[in-house]
Amino acid sequence: MTAAGKRTITIRLKRSKIACNPDQRATINGLGLKKLEQERTLENTPAVRGMIKKVLHLVEVVSETR
Repeated sequence: MTAAGKRTITIRLKRSKIACNPDQRATINGLGLKKLEQERTLENTPAVRGMIKKVLHLVEVVSETR
């Protein structure tokens, strides 16, 4: 676990959200990704994992701390 004691997951936007449907674009925005190759480290919760699963073809999971 990290210093704060929370699990984290780091994701990177690998593909453009231009050709996505509006729901997927909103999910990418909700994850906090705006530009290609941008990385975000988020708390590893079921809600975040569900959002990642919805747009897995657009993002890459870089690392996951347990």
